[in-house]
Amino acid sequence: MSRADRLERLDARRLELETEYEAVLLDALRRVAAGSWGLFGHTKDRAARAKWEPVITDLCDRGEEIDQMRASLGLQPLALHEEFEASRGPVASTAPGEPKQAKAWLERLGENTNPAA
Repeated sequence: MSRADRLERLDARRLELETEYEAVLLDALRRVAAGSWGLFGHTKDRAARAKWEPVITDLCDRGEEIDQMRASLGLQPLALHEEFEASRGPVASTAPGEPKQAKAWLERLGENTNPAA
């Protein structure tokens, strides 16, 4: 198999993984927008954080795999994953809550957050 063929297959797989990553993230954001806390790590509630740990681990693992593929292809890291990582962690008590933050993410990603609209 030629190098060009390997790179083409790698790029096709990267696109598949990026689509999967976005689908997992959108599903998680919809759940948070509906009132679940813990995805962004803004709460100190251990149970809420534990509930989201498998999803966060999955997103981080996928993001790392995608970034490795992107590096092999000479591409920049996945911006969506970088933004997600940057949005996690403690925030000021005056910051918007996780559901509000998730709704803003969904709107920015072009998802309709108001089913009646």
